[in-house]
Amino acid sequence: MNLRDLKYLVALADLRHFGKAAEACFVSQPTLSTQIRKLEDELGVVLIERAPRKVMLTAAGQDVVARARRIVADVEDMKEAARRSHDPASGSLRLGVFPTLGPYLLPHVVPALRAAFPKLELLLVEEKSDVLLQRLRDGQLDAALLALPLHDESLHAEFLFEEPFLLAAPEGHPLTQKRGLRIQDLGHETLLLLEDGHCLRDQALDVCRLAGAQEKTGFRATSLETLRQMVAAGVGITLLPALSVHAPVAQPAGLCLAPFADPPPTRRIALVWRKSSALEGFLRQVAEVIATQAQALLH
Repeated sequence: MNLRDLKYLVALADLRHFGKAAEACFVSQPTLSTQIRKLEDELGVVLIERAPRKVMLTAAGQDVVARARRIVADVEDMKEAARRSHDPASGSLRLGVFPTLGPYLLPHVVPALRAAFPKLELLLVEEKSDVLLQRLRDGQLDAALLALPLHDESLHAEFLFEEPFLLAAPEGHPLTQKRGLRIQDLGHETLLLLEDGHCLRDQALDVCRLAGAQEKTGFRATSLETLRQMVAAGVGITLLPALSVHAPVAQPAGLCLAPFADPPPTRRIALVWRKSSALEGFLRQVAEVIATQAQALLH
């Protein structure tokens, strides 16, 4: 068994096609197929269920692929650590961010990161939180901006900042006129929320449960911008994170924002990386830059 064969297996698991996996690994299809067979023989189990025009992992294959991903990621971390030993801030950083944060934080943070680390190549990936977590565990990302809490002993979460929510409502809504707005004031309201898979949906649902509010049935937005436009159109009310309404983000006509009295509902944002990462020291520096910029925006 060698690292090359494990990379072949991971590529096949990702692409589910021998030809495409071979192309991605820069080998011929017979070569890749032969090496996968040898790996199966060495382990004494069938890893791949082969069917016409279809490649599936067996139960044993799923377990082996998960272990192979960790091994490949650890080796890549080791190589990166060796390469960066002379200049930790050089090279590339694969950074993930979820959609309801990225467009509103990154325009402020990226210039600061470039100024702090001029030799750094920043590779940004925007995906939902569960996808980012999986890519982080698999070594496809170096770090990710995620909302707390996380429950994964293999990951380190460096707290960055706490972002308050604001109430977004159509013009003339009674709650926009209320002084000292509190979560409990939402008790008899129905809120517009995002579709499943967005961490902002889960955060808003937590607030709904605290307040006794309900989700508006028959509607789930695919993006924060859709949610914003639907509120402006008078369809309902929602919660928006503070950075998403921070200048220069323009708000549509007909939408009113109301802050909550202290303590407001919030979400806690962290920079997350694998505990085994060789970039830990550098990532702590990156976290400090991001935290400084975000906290300046929110105060």
